[in-house]
Formats: sequence, C-alpha cells, structure tokens
Amino acid sequence: MTTDITAVPDTTSAADTTDTPHTADEKQLYDDFAHHGLIPLWTQREDLMPVRPTPKAIPHVWHWGDLYPLAARAGELVPVGRGGERRAIAISNPGLPGLPYATPTLWAAIQYLGPGEVAPAHRHSQNAFRFVLEGEGVWTVVDGDPVAMRRGDLLLTPGWRFHGHHNPHPRPMAWLDGLDIPLVHSIDAGFFEFGEDGVEERTTPHRSRAERLWGQPGLRPVSATAHDTPNSPLSAYRWEHTDAALTAQLELAAEGHPGVVEPGHAAVRFTNPTTGSDALTTLRTEMHRIAGGQHTAAVRETGSSVWQVFDGTGAITLDGTRRDLAHGDLIAVPSWCQVTIEAHSDLDLFRFSDAPVMERLNLARREYA
Repeated sequence: MTTDITAVPDTTSAADTTDTPHTADEKQLYDDFAHHGLIPLWTQREDLMPVRPTPKAIPHVWHWGDLYPLAARAGELVPVGRGGERRAIAISNPGLPGLPYATPTLWAAIQYLGPGEVAPAHRHSQNAFRFVLEGEGVWTVVDGDPVAMRRGDLLLTPGWRFHGHHNPHPRPMAWLDGLDIPLVHSIDAGFFEFGEDGVEERTTPHRSRAERLWGQPGLRPVSATAHDTPNSPLSAYRWEHTDAALTAQLELAAEGHPGVVEPGHAAVRFTNPTTGSDALTTLRTEMHRIAGGQHTAAVRETGSSVWQVFDGTGAITLDGTRRDLAHGDLIAVPSWCQVTIEAHSDLDLFRFSDAPVMERLNLARREYA
C-alpha cells in the first residue's frame, strides 16, 4: 500500500537543544557518553529523522554505448568460472563511492557471456532476475530446469535456488542482472553456496518445465504440490506476452477504456501466479511503454528504482535535470527523487524497485507535482 501525500515543506525547525557544552560539567557529560559508547539523540536528530528523505545516492544515467564496449573488453580479458562466478559489472552510484550499488537497496550489473562459456552453478540468499536487452542463445538452469533466454524476457532466480548459465552459440550475449544485494548485506542475512562446476542440463527446450506448469494465462494447476510460494514459481516472463499486454492497454485507451496509468502510458507488473503479489518478495519488476510525444506526470516516491531503456528514445528529468535516453541506458533513481519521462518515439522501459519492501514496512509514500 502506497500513501499519496501532499508536498512536504522544505523548512526545518531550529534544534531545541545544542550539543555544544558550555560548562565543565556538560563537557564531562559528553566525554562520559563517548566513553560508554553512547550518542544522545539531540545531537543527531536532523540526520536520523530528517523532514524528508536525504539519500546519499544521486540520480545518475549510464549509457549503453559506454557500458557494452567495456563488457566486451572484459569478455576478452577476464575469464568466467569458479571463484569470481560471473562476469558481471555493477553500476556504482557516484553518491555511494567505492560501493558496487545502484542505490542503497538495489544492485544492477551488465553480465557478459562469450561463445561456449559456462557460468558455474551456485545459489545465494539474494533474490535475482535477468532482463535480456538484446540477443538470444544463452540458457540458464534453475534448480535443474533449463530456461531459454531471449530478447525482452524477464528470467527469475529467487533466493536460494541453484542456477548456472551456458552459451552454446558462436555469439556473445549480455543482459541486465538485478539483485537485492545491498539490502541483504545491510541486514546481515546473506548466505552463498557453490553448486556444480558446470550446469545441470545441456538441452534447451522452447519452454521450461516451470513455464509449462505455471505459464498458462489465468489458469492455476490444481495439485497438492502447486501451493502458494513467497516468490514466483514461474521462471520466465516472455516478451511476446509483455508486448501484447502493453499494446492492448494503449489500444484500449485510444478507444476510451480507462485501463492505463495515464494518457499514452501503459505499464504492467510481473506477478507471482500463486498469490498475485510481486514476482519476487523484495523486488518489484515492471515494463512501461510511453507513446511517442507523450510524457509522464512528475512523481517522487520513497524507495529507489533502476530503469533500463529497452526500445525507443526519449528523455528523463531527475530532480530538475534533464538527460537524453537511448537504447540500453540505465538510470538510478534514489528515494524521493522527482521523475518525469518523455518519449520522442514509442519508448519501452524496464523498471525494478524496492517497492515491496517499502510497502511491507508501511514506509511507501508518493507525491505528485
């Protein structure tokens, strides 16, 4: 549940107390606080309880034209295999120097797998997905279930599921990895385990077993084993279905049906077919389509997100700064950053965020300009 609120005023009240000691007794008090590992709230209130979010992460755009050549060079020089596990290159927010984090809760990286390469199997507590920007041929195996990776597909790896990747084709492939690594790290809840050095299967069926069981629109298997699960049991969300849903929304809107987010803006959320909630418990995944010549309303939200341009061109305005967008570009949007997106041509964007966490903690807020 997200609470819509009116604008929060910029003014702050003066502190009622001061941390500047005026007497010898006050100085001794603060010295004793420090000696016993204590910090009084009145010296920290504005940092700990600001009138609005004050994220250290900053809005930033990484351009695909810079990212992909670097990933390709890494493919020539850095082997993939046991130990490093993945040739994944994380975007690092300039406001979080030295950390491989897009935002304080989200990790995003370009993973590159060359011809014939195998990324060995492992599992970890962190929830993960892969979004395929372009190409096909790589397949992943999730707990023994082989899943083909194709352009526009969203592939899930919920926490603690074994997974490895294999590229049997003569062309390299790159995709977006998204995980909740910073969140899990901050609460000391991470575990990791190596799997087989290769991958469990070496065949690539057109549809994975999970898709055959759970991928029928509006239909749920009636089975003792088909129970509700926290994360989606569906391993792949295929582009043809996403594209059809976005196209239908805009067509219906043109016919006067009130089924879109706002005029010229269609959006879908990837959901867990057993519960109807988000596909992953800690990450919200969505696809947006903005018709050429349209723009979104200006909005800011608690929590953070990362966007990637799938198709089309446009621009994004982040806290008043406008940046052009093209195919593959990645955008980090920190908490309470005001966002507006405009489409020069029809613009498709993939988005993931920490919204499920914000909502479960009753911290979700949204403000429209």
